[in-house]
Amino acid sequence: MTTQIPECSRNWPGRIHELTLGATAEEGGTRKRTVTIGGETTLPFHHFEGAMPHRPAVALEITDIAPHDWPDTLKTPIARVMEDPAAWAAHHAQQTGETHSPDLLCLRLDGCNPNGADRSPAQAAEVARAVCDAVGLPLVIWGCGDLDKDAEVFPAVAEALAGERCLLGTITEKNYRTLTALGTAYGHRVIAESPVDINMAKQINILAIDAGFPEEHLVIYPTTGALGYGIEYVYSIMERLRIGGLKGDRLVAMPIVADVGREVWSVKEAKATRAEAPGWGDPGKRGPAWETATALTYLHAGADLVILRHPDAVRDTKAAIDQLMTGSKAT
Repeated sequence: MTTQIPECSRNWPGRIHELTLGATAEEGGTRKRTVTIGGETTLPFHHFEGAMPHRPAVALEITDIAPHDWPDTLKTPIARVMEDPAAWAAHHAQQTGETHSPDLLCLRLDGCNPNGADRSPAQAAEVARAVCDAVGLPLVIWGCGDLDKDAEVFPAVAEALAGERCLLGTITEKNYRTLTALGTAYGHRVIAESPVDINMAKQINILAIDAGFPEEHLVIYPTTGALGYGIEYVYSIMERLRIGGLKGDRLVAMPIVADVGREVWSVKEAKATRAEAPGWGDPGKRGPAWETATALTYLHAGADLVILRHPDAVRDTKAAIDQLMTGSKAT
């Protein structure tokens, strides 16, 4: 059957940078597989007008300390392993079937927050190495969000994971020098965070590039909102970033990450119990569905990597990606 090419199809002059996460033994790491994102020459899933050589990737989040503030819907699948990050990582990595397994794991260093457990850099490095040794998946390492503490923690963590080609996050205007230097020294990639603003996204990328960090090793994080909570505005910024890259603007021609799980599971529609919202249906289905819907929204806007929390959301998002990638030559 001949495929009809829509009249609105076009050829874009630009191309999004390809970025590979994880390093195998032959590449100096210990990962059993790598994940490559980016490389697009067209808008998301517009296979009729350009190339989308790699599938969007799905990461599943774990934390360095047990997340007792997570709702029961999230804690139930990990109740037996959430006190041990390495066991938790292995549990998710060993899920049966490709559609249940994440492509990457995201270790969030919540335990290092000085307003919480205030764990030391040495403790963070020990956990990161234990998680790395427990699985063969590429890793995203996300800081605690306190810039001063992250500046203390990331040197130890980056060195402990040297050669594994992790994705470290995040850099801002205030801390870009530390993480870009660590990425260069230990062979990692870096997430550049901006507050839902095109010019700010460019500025942070400029600062990183001027500091000597390769632009093709950056991932853009334009901030994320949950479904129903300003998602339209974030979508428009993400879409404009992707269009800018495809038009040839090298300052925004980077893959995009959406930190979905953290935002979704902080809103009442995802985490409310039956007692709190008796008319909203089963929270065990509602929460993962809210997360999946948010993830798919950002994938259509241009996200190359989404970070989720619930295994069912991982399964459903990957199944949707399978359908959306039909007809492509993606790897």
